Amino acid sequence: METNFSQQQLKDKDNKSSEKILRKCVHCGFCNATCPTYRILGDELDGPRGRIYLIKDMLEKNKPANAKIVKHIDRCLSCYSCMTTCPSGVNYMHLIDHGREHIEKTYKRPLGERIIRNFLSIVMSNSTYFKIIGRLTLLAKPFSFIFPKKIREMISLMPMTFPKKTLPKMNVYKSNKKKKSVARVALLTGCVQRVISPEINESTIRLLNRHNVEVVVMPDIYCCGSLNHHLGKQKLAHESFKNNINSWHDEYLKNGLDAIISNTSGCGTTLKDYGHIFKNDKDLKKKAKKISELTKDITEYLDENLKLNINMNTEKKYKIAYHSACSMQHGQKVHQQPKDLISKTGNEVLEIPEGHLCCGSAGTYNILHQKMAKSLLKNKVKNIEKISPDFISMNI
Repeated sequence: METNFSQQQLKDKDNKSSEKILRKCVHCGFCNATCPTYRILGDELDGPRGRIYLIKDMLEKNKPANAKIVKHIDRCLSCYSCMTTCPSGVNYMHLIDHGREHIEKTYKRPLGERIIRNFLSIVMSNSTYFKIIGRLTLLAKPFSFIFPKKIREMISLMPMTFPKKTLPKMNVYKSNKKKKSVARVALLTGCVQRVISPEINESTIRLLNRHNVEVVVMPDIYCCGSLNHHLGKQKLAHESFKNNINSWHDEYLKNGLDAIISNTSGCGTTLKDYGHIFKNDKDLKKKAKKISELTKDITEYLDENLKLNINMNTEKKYKIAYHSACSMQHGQKVHQQPKDLISKTGNEVLEIPEGHLCCGSAGTYNILHQKMAKSLLKNKVKNIEKISPDFISMNI
């Protein structure tokens, strides 16, 4: 794709990076074929190719975003299916992030949108705030009919109960005391996950401990930063990024870390991108690169590092449908390892038809764009029903 940035514009590192991405695009449109929003809406501007043109026009002309541009950019799920499909290697992920940052700087959203987006930015990235709001929401549910539709929809998504934690809160979870640890890893416990699904982190810790892996949970690390990053709020996102990078890197130097484990695919995608985000930062680029290199999804670590061997002598074999999260299969390019782990149990792994398409969750997307999210979820459920599995295994 021909670009028309001025030399002055290319002095900006973000423009320079985006210009390189734009030049790789050959207008082929293969990306639209696997874009969930384009498949439903059929609008060129609701596919990756159309969004690329919109972002290119904004950046080259250095013009503020308008309501039309924002509508189409906001509809992007950041599922990155287009990146898996693209034969030219266009890094759409970094381009859409630049587009969102430009929108945040140049476009004043309607008051209602600003309130909701700021609310999500503050509450969902902080587990303490999220827990408080969660309790208040439970009290408000019986009276949700008095709220505006958008607020009612948000309230409906909040779970009715929050699971209790069963593991004591510790900074270091030691492996079997009778045996020497085979590895020492840090675990990102996340912001929302630690409140609504603490059992995921607890199961991860128990499993790693069982295989003589010492697990470190840094007390000053909460959010990976991706929520604010995808909302275009780069200042807040970078505060989280820098805190995490410095904290983990200090631990790596002082006590050693063999890996940083993520059991939430969206968070893992962002951690693995720290190296790119800070590639031009002379103070952080080496640290960020090391953190990205250390980051592994839990399934990667179990399959490749621990080489986990599961022996299950069960007579009954189950058909297990594997749902791969978009950020896992398209963002991290991790797809085979989880299936291999399931196969080792002796059960049959079923591929979901159109499994490359998003389920509609996509971080805050199912809150901000409920109609589209529901359509995508409906399609996903239909495709799972086609193969009649006994169980569904998934990444989140």
